[in-house]
Amino acid sequence: MRYLIATTIGVVGVGCFAPFGLFWLAPLVWLGLFVLLREADSPRQGLLTGLAFGMGFFLTGVSWVFVSLSVFGGMPWWLAGPAAFLFCTVMALFPMVAGYVFKRWQPAAFWRQALLFAALIAAADWLKGWIFTGFPWLTVGYSQAAPSPLAGFAPLLGVHGLSLLVALSGALLVRWRVGAPFAALLAMIGFGLQQVAWTTPVGEPISVALVQGNVPQEMKFRPEAFFRTLDLYRELITQNPAQLTVLPETAIPVFIDQIPGEYLDELKALAKRQNGDIIFGTLTGDDRGYYNSAVSVGTSPLQVYSKNHLVPFGEFIPAGFAWFMAYANIPMSSFTRGPEVQTPLAVAGQHVAANICYEDVFGEEIIRALPQAGILANLSNTAWFGHSLAQPQHLQISRMRAAETGRPMLRATNTGMTAIIDAQGRLTATLPAFTTGVLHGNVRAYEGMTPFARFGNGLALGLMAALALLGLTGKRRRTA
Repeated sequence: MRYLIATTIGVVGVGCFAPFGLFWLAPLVWLGLFVLLREADSPRQGLLTGLAFGMGFFLTGVSWVFVSLSVFGGMPWWLAGPAAFLFCTVMALFPMVAGYVFKRWQPAAFWRQALLFAALIAAADWLKGWIFTGFPWLTVGYSQAAPSPLAGFAPLLGVHGLSLLVALSGALLVRWRVGAPFAALLAMIGFGLQQVAWTTPVGEPISVALVQGNVPQEMKFRPEAFFRTLDLYRELITQNPAQLTVLPETAIPVFIDQIPGEYLDELKALAKRQNGDIIFGTLTGDDRGYYNSAVSVGTSPLQVYSKNHLVPFGEFIPAGFAWFMAYANIPMSSFTRGPEVQTPLAVAGQHVAANICYEDVFGEEIIRALPQAGILANLSNTAWFGHSLAQPQHLQISRMRAAETGRPMLRATNTGMTAIIDAQGRLTATLPAFTTGVLHGNVRAYEGMTPFARFGNGLALGLMAALALLGLTGKRRRTA
């Protein structure tokens, strides 16, 4: 019954995130996990409780991994199913280890238990974000993107600091006379922090057009669909002029030198009519390999950003897994990493920090382009994940990046969710998913540095360490 309850709590926990957006539920979910761990009889029970919670949480929240492997990756269901299950099991190891460590060194005093629990949950999320190249999806803090009042802490502590606050709030609710006032105090402080202007707008607004082509994934790399794709994007760009036009990741799915020269000239002429530029996703290459890139054409000289943080299996094959990829049909799965630090694109009179697909999941990588960049732009193709939770979850992650950096974020995606996000992480406009269209808006660049942009995860990690030390100091509760 203990493990069934833990699994159920994990399933319910997915409701804290987009598209459900029940941010107020998050402290209650981690309250439930804290109670189960606190009352466990042994470190082994703590370990299995954390594992059960993690299995329910990740099997529900990232079930779209199966869709990408089987439906669009061409992998047979009998292999894609176990592969997705194994992936979620690996993700569940992080709360499992947190549960074991908590029970193994459980303090006797309630308040020390709460501090240790919060530090372990946040640390598990942080570790999940960089081990095996990192997969920070469903990090607890993402549940607190705007309109949660705790979103005010994002420019200060980042998403991992928010994970710490949520877990601590939940643990303290065991004694509601302590927990309820603490949660209310955090909400008031968070609301107050939202009134702080960490960054300021600079220059005049520019008009932007974010193109959502809605090209089916099964057609994207077929040769017979290539010219239809070119015609589609040319038509959308022509009918929707703007100073800055952004197309999705690999919108033109060939190497740039394979794109007809007259087509590039036409794009450049369309951009120059608005005294602006067009950024589009394509492939580039050199003597080191080939890259998943964003290229700009228009008034400014041609510029290239090449993706640095590649997706395992989707964009590179980890050592020893060539046999696994033989069962999949994933085009262009051996990319080369772009440089770690790249100059923002100077387009439409602004400095735009491009990132591609799930690169915006990594907050400390996004801030590399600051303070020079005044606008963030994400180019994605989430058609790989079909009608699943992946698209709204990814949009929520982008909103957290905007709040952390105090920069607006432009999202141009193939099938959704194309959006304009303001410098506080609030949605300004969005297109319906799985539709063909163009999102219009006016965006201003921002200057200045938030504490997170200056120190990255340093403040959150320091707070985790302090809470863990306070929790471990003093008498420990005896466990079997």
